[in-house]
Amino acid sequence: MLARSLSELYENIRDFYVHKDNGEIVGCCALHVVWEDFAEILSLAVKPEYSKRGIGSELLDACLGEGRKLGVKSVFTLTYAPVFFEKNGFTKMEKSALPHKIWSGCIKCPKFPECDEIALTKML
Repeated sequence: MLARSLSELYENIRDFYVHKDNGEIVGCCALHVVWEDFAEILSLAVKPEYSKRGIGSELLDACLGEGRKLGVKSVFTLTYAPVFFEKNGFTKMEKSALPHKIWSGCIKCPKFPECDEIALTKML
Protein backbone atom coordinates (compact mmCIF):
# COMPACT_ATOMS: atom_id res chain seq x y z
CA MET A 1 0.00 0.00 0.00
CA LEU A 2 1.33 3.42 -0.88
CA ALA A 3 2.29 5.75 1.91
CA ARG A 4 0.19 8.91 1.91
CA SER A 5 1.08 12.33 3.24
CA LEU A 6 -1.26 13.98 5.72
CA SER A 7 -2.31 16.50 3.07
CA GLU A 8 -3.16 13.66 0.63
CA LEU A 9 -5.29 12.00 3.30
CA TYR A 10 -7.23 15.22 3.87
CA GLU A 11 -7.63 15.76 0.11
CA ASN A 12 -9.04 12.27 -0.38
CA ILE A 13 -10.82 11.56 2.91
CA ARG A 14 -14.26 11.62 1.27
CA ASP A 15 -13.23 8.70 -0.97
CA PHE A 16 -12.92 6.39 2.05
CA TYR A 17 -15.19 4.00 3.89
CA VAL A 18 -14.05 2.65 7.24
CA HIS A 19 -15.13 -0.24 9.42
CA LYS A 20 -14.99 0.30 13.17
CA ASP A 21 -14.99 -2.16 16.04
CA ASN A 22 -15.56 -0.61 19.46
CA GLY A 23 -14.54 2.79 18.09
CA GLU A 24 -11.31 1.52 16.54
CA ILE A 25 -10.84 1.64 12.77
CA VAL A 26 -10.05 -1.92 11.68
CA GLY A 27 -10.54 -1.62 7.92
CA CYS A 28 -10.77 0.87 5.09
CA CYS A 29 -11.39 1.07 1.35
CA ALA A 30 -11.70 3.94 -1.10
CA LEU A 31 -13.47 4.63 -4.37
CA HIS A 32 -11.61 7.22 -6.41
CA VAL A 33 -13.45 8.45 -9.49
CA VAL A 34 -10.95 8.79 -12.31
CA TRP A 35 -13.25 9.80 -15.15
CA GLU A 36 -16.94 10.20 -15.95
CA ASP A 37 -17.69 6.46 -15.81
CA PHE A 38 -14.43 4.96 -14.53
CA ALA A 39 -13.12 4.60 -10.95
CA GLU A 40 -10.41 2.93 -8.93
CA ILE A 41 -10.79 0.83 -5.81
CA LEU A 42 -7.81 1.57 -3.62
CA SER A 43 -6.38 1.27 -0.13
CA LEU A 44 -8.47 -1.77 0.80
CA ALA A 45 -7.02 -2.99 4.08
CA VAL A 46 -8.24 -4.88 7.12
CA LYS A 47 -6.20 -5.40 10.28
CA PRO A 48 -4.90 -9.00 10.20
CA GLU A 49 -6.66 -10.00 13.42
CA TYR A 50 -9.99 -9.00 11.80
CA SER A 51 -9.48 -10.91 8.55
CA LYS A 52 -11.90 -13.61 7.38
CA ARG A 53 -14.88 -11.78 8.95
CA GLY A 54 -16.28 -10.29 5.73
CA ILE A 55 -15.07 -6.78 6.51
CA GLY A 56 -13.10 -6.43 3.27
CA SER A 57 -16.08 -7.57 1.20
CA GLU A 58 -18.37 -5.21 3.10
CA LEU A 59 -16.07 -2.26 2.45
CA LEU A 60 -15.68 -3.21 -1.21
CA ASP A 61 -19.46 -3.52 -1.60
CA ALA A 62 -19.91 -0.03 -0.13
CA CYS A 63 -17.49 1.41 -2.68
CA LEU A 64 -19.07 -0.46 -5.58
CA GLY A 65 -22.53 0.65 -4.47
CA GLU A 66 -21.43 4.27 -4.42
CA GLY A 67 -19.88 3.82 -7.86
CA ARG A 68 -23.18 2.55 -9.23
CA LYS A 69 -25.04 5.54 -7.73
CA LEU A 70 -22.56 7.87 -9.40
CA GLY A 71 -22.99 6.20 -12.79
CA VAL A 72 -19.58 4.55 -12.85
CA LYS A 73 -19.62 1.77 -15.43
CA SER A 74 -16.34 0.05 -14.56
CA VAL A 75 -13.81 -0.02 -11.75
CA PHE A 76 -10.27 -1.31 -11.53
CA THR A 77 -7.75 -2.02 -8.84
CA LEU A 78 -4.06 -2.73 -8.54
CA THR A 79 -3.38 -5.34 -5.86
CA TYR A 80 -1.23 -8.06 -4.37
CA ALA A 81 -4.42 -9.93 -3.36
CA PRO A 82 -6.00 -10.84 -6.71
CA VAL A 83 -7.83 -13.89 -5.32
CA PHE A 84 -9.92 -11.70 -3.00
CA PHE A 85 -10.99 -9.46 -5.88
CA GLU A 86 -11.65 -12.42 -8.20
CA LYS A 87 -13.96 -13.87 -5.53
CA ASN A 88 -15.78 -10.54 -5.67
CA GLY A 89 -16.33 -10.60 -9.44
CA PHE A 90 -13.19 -8.89 -10.72
CA THR A 91 -11.18 -10.25 -13.64
CA LYS A 92 -7.50 -9.82 -14.38
CA MET A 93 -6.48 -7.34 -17.05
CA GLU A 94 -3.29 -6.01 -18.58
CA LYS A 95 -1.99 -2.92 -16.79
CA SER A 96 -1.11 -1.47 -20.17
CA ALA A 97 -4.86 -1.26 -20.94
CA LEU A 98 -5.34 1.29 -18.14
CA PRO A 99 -5.35 4.98 -19.10
CA HIS A 100 -2.11 6.85 -18.41
CA LYS A 101 -3.97 9.23 -16.09
CA ILE A 102 -4.16 6.56 -13.37
CA TRP A 103 -0.40 6.32 -13.09
CA SER A 104 -0.08 9.76 -11.48
CA GLY A 105 -0.38 8.20 -8.01
CA CYS A 106 2.11 5.49 -8.90
CA ILE A 107 4.96 7.95 -9.38
CA LYS A 108 5.30 8.14 -5.59
CA CYS A 109 5.69 4.36 -5.26
CA PRO A 110 9.21 3.03 -4.67
CA LYS A 111 8.48 0.25 -7.18
CA PHE A 112 7.62 2.66 -10.00
CA PRO A 113 7.96 2.01 -12.93
CA GLU A 114 8.49 -1.70 -12.21
CA CYS A 115 5.06 -2.28 -10.68
CA ASP A 116 4.41 -5.90 -9.75
CA GLU A 117 0.82 -5.45 -8.64
CA ILE A 118 -1.94 -7.29 -10.49
CA ALA A 119 -4.54 -5.21 -12.35
CA LEU A 120 -8.18 -6.31 -12.15
CA THR A 121 -11.40 -4.81 -13.40
CA LYS A 122 -15.15 -5.17 -12.89
CA MET A 123 -18.12 -3.86 -14.82
CA LEU A 124 -20.85 -2.35 -12.65
